[in-house]
Amino acid sequence: MFNTLRAYVDYQAETRPEAIYLIAPEAGLSMTFAGLKLASLRLSNYLASRGITPGEKVALLMHNGFQTCRLFIGAIYGGYCVTPINLLAHPLQLEYVLEHCDARIIFAATEQMDKLRSALTRVNREIIRVECAIDAREFLPQEQGTVAAVEQGTLAEVTAENPALLMYTSGTTGKPKGVVLSNLAVISGGKFVSAAHQLCSADRVLATLPLYHINAQIVTAISPLVHGGSLVLPHRFSTRRFWELVALYRCTWINLVPTMIAYLLEANGCNQRNVSALKFCRSASAPLPPSQHRAFEEKFNIGVIETMGLTETAAPCFSNPLEPASRKIGSPGKPFGSEAKIIDADGNILPPEVPGEIMVRGANLMSHYYKDPVQTAKAFTRDGWLHTGDLGYLDHDGFLFVTGRLKELIIKGGENIAPREIDEILIRHPAVLEAAAVGIPDPHYGQEIMACIVLRPEQGSCENELREYCIKELGTYKTPARFHFLAELPKGPSGKVQRLKLLECLSQSA
Repeated sequence: MFNTLRAYVDYQAETRPEAIYLIAPEAGLSMTFAGLKLASLRLSNYLASRGITPGEKVALLMHNGFQTCRLFIGAIYGGYCVTPINLLAHPLQLEYVLEHCDARIIFAATEQMDKLRSALTRVNREIIRVECAIDAREFLPQEQGTVAAVEQGTLAEVTAENPALLMYTSGTTGKPKGVVLSNLAVISGGKFVSAAHQLCSADRVLATLPLYHINAQIVTAISPLVHGGSLVLPHRFSTRRFWELVALYRCTWINLVPTMIAYLLEANGCNQRNVSALKFCRSASAPLPPSQHRAFEEKFNIGVIETMGLTETAAPCFSNPLEPASRKIGSPGKPFGSEAKIIDADGNILPPEVPGEIMVRGANLMSHYYKDPVQTAKAFTRDGWLHTGDLGYLDHDGFLFVTGRLKELIIKGGENIAPREIDEILIRHPAVLEAAAVGIPDPHYGQEIMACIVLRPEQGSCENELREYCIKELGTYKTPARFHFLAELPKGPSGKVQRLKLLECLSQSA
């Protein structure tokens, strides 16, 4: 219907002004669509009073909260480009992002101010710091001017091509890349989510992922603007309060990542709470092991819709169907909104069941990597297809099956081995909570396989047992040569295991 975030906020505020858009449980606050528009206008007025012009970057260093969501939506509404910063970023990465993004203003949660002050001492640019309480009832009490000045028509025009988000990748190999997403891209992502899951104004999502992650932004903050629904935004994910919040606020869908699903399976069940309004669980951001998929559905009697997307695709580009009988476990589904194809190293399209690189094309794709024309040129083909760097194949029904990442592929004696294949076998073992296989240097094979294992509570080391189990399930060639036991695996904000960072950690501890 519309191609800018502002148009959707205006539409919802005009047609359903008193409908609830946002609920912040810890603060006991809620906000209507009319309130969201008013907050967005006031933020535009405030930014103008500080000399920040539309099109400039507005950085956020905040965890989930009432104020966080207002700032995120409001800045895009005003025609600014929002740069949400990962709170888990290493100090050097934080400094790099602050320097690279060119933001002249940053809103930071009180809890993040010390970290920010330290980082800014090494940034060669003056940046306005605005300290925020994440659940402040009053919106920007330090603002200057009046709302009326903005309401009289001083807002800059926003088009579909205007940048809405500048997102930085995790940067596990070198410096993070800045992904620029237009208004059209982020709204297209929201439309794809709404259409794939047939969401409407009666739907409410429990949004437990951090708002500095693309999944949370597009799936749980922007898609409700498209279909007129609402979100419940707690400060963070909690197994203790999860089902309580689902029941209390009558959520109709939940948006999780595989790590969260694993934690919920380990914790107590629904605690007999009434979650009858819940229609489905959406899983994304990392492959969901089939064993956990089945276990979740059996334990909670809630269907799981596995999906897939990238930061560069404004989150969703594949989804399983809404109808349970049509879904395929182990697959993130069919292309939805985007086109997809599988190619070989020479760019030839591969037939069904033959693995290669996954390519996508659509309105939700990034426009470019910020200040990086070389990487931008490498990412796209001349006709607009994006290299995802993921490996997989399409089956005869058009469902995607992901086999790994090009950069993470283990090449042992010339044979390509997908780490995920080993992960999924190990996770089936009753002693294993999490697993990640990585390639390590080997003088004979070039690379050997090492499995990094997180055991379930009260489980002792069982290396010999795991080795015998792998030989039986995988064969000798694909059985890890080494097993390394850890308390936890390094993950990004979405819960995706960072294999390359895992190798860095292991080399530092050696």
